[in-house]
Amino acid sequence: MNAKNIKMQSATDFIALEKMTDQDIDFSDIPPLDKAFFAGAALRLPRRKKSLSIRLDPDVLEWFKHQGKGYQTRINAVLRMYMEAKIH
Repeated sequence: MNAKNIKMQSATDFIALEKMTDQDIDFSDIPPLDKAFFAGAALRLPRRKKSLSIRLDPDVLEWFKHQGKGYQTRINAVLRMYMEAKIH
């Protein structure tokens, strides 16, 4: 955990959560997953990524890393948005 995360205060009542049982959870806003749901469902696996070496400016890399875990995924998302904007 970094210093930035430690400074943030959670509004979650963790004591109340620990006391909750499964019966205390309100599932009324979640529709049941019946046969009709699964009839239209499709298994979608993520595309396999390719590993490569890429040269980035140090400040660009540090900026992405400062955003936290998953910075490589975010770099990929930015590149994908740029690619898709150029295709369409």
